[in-house]
Order: sequence, then structure tokens, then C-alpha cells
Amino acid sequence: MGLNFKEIVTATMVLFAVIDIIGSIPIIIDLRKKVGHIQSEKASIVAMLLMILFLFVGVQILNLIGIDVYSFAVAGSFVIFFLAIEMILGIQLYKEDSPKTASVVPLAFPLIAGAGTMTTILSLKAEFHTINIVIAIILNMIFVYAILKSSSKIERVIGEGGISVVRKIFGVILLAIAVKLFASNIQGLLN
Repeated sequence: MGLNFKEIVTATMVLFAVIDIIGSIPIIIDLRKKVGHIQSEKASIVAMLLMILFLFVGVQILNLIGIDVYSFAVAGSFVIFFLAIEMILGIQLYKEDSPKTASVVPLAFPLIAGAGTMTTILSLKAEFHTINIVIAIILNMIFVYAILKSSSKIERVIGEGGISVVRKIFGVILLAIAVKLFASNIQGLLN
């Protein structure tokens, strides 16, 4: 079956860094202020289903359009690299219009299960067993749900400075992951 604790922990940490739910707390709080109630359960379940579905059919979709997993992983390493740069430097490279409602669309996609997350899932698939990635996705969605439910409490406890520090730490981890992902997949792409 390929169950491996180390792979589960690594995949969980990678996805945690890419999803960056801690760094998204200010966005979540802003959404809550604008539209009132956030549907935490619905957003978490839809994001989890999107990620698991992409894990299983993402490669087939890529094959359909003529792209191999190595190419996608190398391209993904660039996306992850730029996400890390955003987190570390506190800049915004990708700009998006403000959502009108805090339903599944702004939360589940693209905030939780966005392009970076989907890229990372396929990149992880190139290195880890599928079951370990599914477990990592589920663990992350449990954590995402907890954060969505208690975002205002977390903001009061950690404060903006604490959230900023956590975001920068995960940015550096993500940067290292991007470099490793690039290095391990570029050889497969060139062969």
C-alpha cells in the first residue's frame, strides 16, 4: 500500500506551507467582516474533494493536453518559488479582485485549493505514494477547518506580528521545497 509516516509528515508540511492558511487569516478575517458568516465546513470539504480529485485525475488531464508530470513539477517549482517570495518579502505578485461573497468560490477555490496547491499535489505525486498524499490532504483540511472556525480568536492571540513571523518562516520552508522540487524533477524532464 505504501503507507509511510515520513512521507505523510513531509507531504503534510509541504501542503501546509503552500495552502498557507495561517498567512490567509487576515484575508479570512476581512471576508468575515465584509460578508458576515463564513461556511467553514462547506469550504473545507469542497477544497478537500478538489485536491483529492486532482491527485487522481490531474495526470490524465495533463496527458490529455500532452504535458508530462516532470514538466508540470518543474513548472510547479516556479509557482511555489514565487509563492515563497511573496510570503518572505510580503509582496503580492498575483493580484485578484475581491470576492463578493465568502462561499465556496473564494475560500475553497482559489484561497485553499488554488493553483499553487494543485501544482504541489502533482509534484508530490511524482515523489510520494498516493495514499500518503491523501492522508496529508485530509490532515491539512482538518487544520484548515479549525483555522476557519477560529480565525478571529487566533488573530487576537497571535496578533498581526505573530502571523507575519509564521508566514515568513513557512515562506523560507516553501523556498527550500521549491529548490528541491526543481532539482529532483529537472533531470527527469531533460532525459
